[in-house]
Amino acid sequence: MHRIPKSLASPSIPHRFMITPTSSCFTSRRFFWSNQTTHSRTMAPRTSIDEFKALINPSSRILALCGAGLSAASGLPTFRGAGGLWRNHEPTSLATPEAFEADPALVWLFYAWRRHMALKASPNRGHYALAALAKKNDNFLCLTQNVDGLSPRAGHPSSSLRLLHGNILDNKCFNKCGYVDRNNLNDPVCAALAPAAENYPPNQTLPLLDPNVPVPPIEVEDLPHCPNCKTGLLRPGVVWFGEPLDELMLMEVDNWIKRGRIDIMLVVGTAATVYPAAGYTLKARRKGAIIAVVNPDLDSALDLSQKDFFFQGDASEILPQLFEGVTGQIEEQGDVL
Repeated sequence: MHRIPKSLASPSIPHRFMITPTSSCFTSRRFFWSNQTTHSRTMAPRTSIDEFKALINPSSRILALCGAGLSAASGLPTFRGAGGLWRNHEPTSLATPEAFEADPALVWLFYAWRRHMALKASPNRGHYALAALAKKNDNFLCLTQNVDGLSPRAGHPSSSLRLLHGNILDNKCFNKCGYVDRNNLNDPVCAALAPAAENYPPNQTLPLLDPNVPVPPIEVEDLPHCPNCKTGLLRPGVVWFGEPLDELMLMEVDNWIKRGRIDIMLVVGTAATVYPAAGYTLKARRKGAIIAVVNPDLDSALDLSQKDFFFQGDASEILPQLFEGVTGQIEEQGDVL
């Protein structure tokens, strides 16, 4: 299990949002390979897709870390509304066990709307490319911080996919009896949450999202209940603020990393500054990995060396090109040519 030194821990910062203090590559803000830099010619990471394709093969040991940028092309909106709020609530204030205890109906409406948007979205070519690579390469492990469920829906084998922050399509017992309802595609989850699953034209605002419209009254007994213990409510199967990530899963990831040399580490659509994700690039580099970053944001290329790669742009367009030599051509719906 990853542990944070007591001297660095803060009770106000949840463990999964701590920045690893030991990795200079996540603390430096020096844009050291900019064209304005005198060392740019010698220190810039590589950008050639052909060079990368020459490195990757079906036997390469590859670790991937994916973030929200992977799902951007699927049209998933941020769960924050105008001004960064959801019905005048800071979204992070709804993503805690305490919030659920205080007002489970409000928290469920928030997550029912988010899962509705996730179910309306479709996996993009980036999801399908990663899934195709996993099917061709038994030495590939993909870690995703996304909870939208798009990677599993793209057919990514569960054996090579780790959902670091859970899955919004899973429901589990709030009383921790052990019951988990996995990949529940019902929309809404129950009849009481129907206001969160309504579809409106793009030029109209869903009443649920309008803070001037009262929240629909929902009784606690009408929310999803655990069929196993019959005493607890079901809750979304995501990791909330203040909750630890799955210890067994983290141990499995660490064991995979320790097992041998890592040829390539992909960092897709994430700044990789959130614990424990922040530490994986450093661990992979120590195992000999070449780092390949796919991100529209130039800042995500900070501290890459000249042996690494940086591909600026949309993961849905870039990943299929990077993997084409192994997977074949990936079509929009995931078909491989």
